[in-house]
Amino acid sequence: MNDSSWGAPPHTGYWGPTDQGAAPAGPTYDAHDAQHTRPMPIVPDVPAHGGDQDDDRGAARLSGPLFREEPERTPPYDAQRTPPYGPPQAQAYGHDDTPRARPHRAAPQNPEPMPDSSQPAPAPQKKSAGRDLSAAIGVGVGLGAVIVASLFIVKAVFVGVIAVAVVVGLWELTKRLDERKGIKVPLVPLALGGAAMVVSGYVRGAEGAWVAMALTALGVLVWRMTEPPEGYLKDVTAGIFAAFYVPFLATFVAMMLTADDGHRRVLTFLLLTVVSDTGAYAIGWRFGKHKLAPRISPGKTREGLLGAVSFAMVAGALCMQFLIDDGIWWQGLILGFAVAASATLGDLGESMIKRDLGIKDMGTLLPGHGGIMDRLDSLLPTAPVVWLLLVVFVGSG
Repeated sequence: MNDSSWGAPPHTGYWGPTDQGAAPAGPTYDAHDAQHTRPMPIVPDVPAHGGDQDDDRGAARLSGPLFREEPERTPPYDAQRTPPYGPPQAQAYGHDDTPRARPHRAAPQNPEPMPDSSQPAPAPQKKSAGRDLSAAIGVGVGLGAVIVASLFIVKAVFVGVIAVAVVVGLWELTKRLDERKGIKVPLVPLALGGAAMVVSGYVRGAEGAWVAMALTALGVLVWRMTEPPEGYLKDVTAGIFAAFYVPFLATFVAMMLTADDGHRRVLTFLLLTVVSDTGAYAIGWRFGKHKLAPRISPGKTREGLLGAVSFAMVAGALCMQFLIDDGIWWQGLILGFAVAASATLGDLGESMIKRDLGIKDMGTLLPGHGGIMDRLDSLLPTAPVVWLLLVVFVGSG
């Protein structure tokens, strides 16, 4: 190997100032002896840590093709876990895999920011209701206005409102069953039979409701026969369940309406259910600590149930005393207690259905409420309870 291959001036191996003083005495490099000498060792381009060379003021830099200045490739390392000098490989070797002295490594350029103690601590989060309360209140007031107007103006219009709610609720339920479980309930006979069930209950009473229920179940069985037999049993079973759960239970509201004070009976039924739900929400949100049924509905508490019972009993006594003909206040206490129990069970029942389906709401039709079925969950099982107790207390007429 000749000296031209190194590409370095005669003072290449010298470490120290070259432009501020004379070169130190010692043997010089002889090009004629290049063939008889060992290869020149690579001189580190960074002084060893801890020597006088740490102060680079006045120090000369090596130059030439062999010692061209390149940015040091620092291997990535975690400033939290490695010593100031980086990983062991970086301490012993340079980027050209040759032994080198350990350089002095600067601190990381972007260390993790330390928390600013001068800033105030974030305020604790308040309890959230979990829904858009403004939208929920607006929708609730709107629905209440429609119901009250139809209830006190023309009873037949209110029957139509019940039928529409039943059809929409059936659509939501059957759609969720199809989406989440692959259960294809025949909606057409179910919707027609459900509307007919409500009208029959208003016109012919309990007898008409039972007949319409039987015909609706038969229609579901026959309609499903037009499809392949796979899944027939689960489809018709779900269809009959839906027919009983939504339209048949809603028929008792239409049956209340047939009495002379029917509009006040229906209003009592609606008020007690709403007051029960409101009491459960208000007391449970403020004081609730003990879960009522954590596996079914984690948000419900025993304190909330007590609030529902208390609110409903007070409202029941007032309604029986001032709204129901021949009603007595103590009957309202019993009625209120029964409404709180049935409304809570109805809410838990639909929570079981939604948990089985893996959904939070049955629909999105009502902002702040979910779907129609999410509003009917407490009303549907409460309707037969109120109808029966009112018949026992003051008669059907």
